[in-house]
Amino acid sequence: MPSRSLTKWNTTRKKSLDSAITGHGKVGKKGEGIVLVRQQVTQGTAMLLSSQFQGFCRDLHSECVDAFVAGVNPGGAGDAGTLRTALPAEFLMGRKVETGNPNPGNLGSDFNRFGLKLFAEMITADALNQDRKDLLEELNVWRNAIGHQDFNKPELNGRTTITIQEVKDWREACEGLATAMDSVMHDHLLAMLGVAPW
Repeated sequence: MPSRSLTKWNTTRKKSLDSAITGHGKVGKKGEGIVLVRQQVTQGTAMLLSSQFQGFCRDLHSECVDAFVAGVNPGGAGDAGTLRTALPAEFLMGRKVETGNPNPGNLGSDFNRFGLKLFAEMITADALNQDRKDLLEELNVWRNAIGHQDFNKPELNGRTTITIQEVKDWREACEGLATAMDSVMHDHLLAMLGVAPW
């Protein structure tokens, strides 16, 4: 059974991304200014993809925190209620996905608080996740270039435009990573807590 976060990614978030891709296809192909308009729509679609993936990651992290806190069963003296109230703040304090991009470094920083190496686990589970991780890095480089209108990054190799096919490739990578993150965190929390988190 998928997490609520993955279910939302596969429904609500998917519809939003589908609409953007469909909208891109409706932009005319000829005429003055069309090339510029198509590029603006392509860049906007890349930004939407990154923001939707960031929303998924934030949702999943919160869902993991909730599952972890619900599974806390302190032995001996102590107030489980107090512990359950204090724990979320520790997991959420300085959460990178709140203010930073959903890049592998930030995601690792947030999810590794659960006592695992997120991307190492995902790559061990499926070697394709290494390529997906690389594509996520690429998406985030472009997200920053577009968002800050700064295309002078060495990673861009002098480019200032992207193609809709690149956005589709990044989307496919995000879809694979979302499923992998859901699975790895499910199995890790199950092993820690002895009960399925979702």
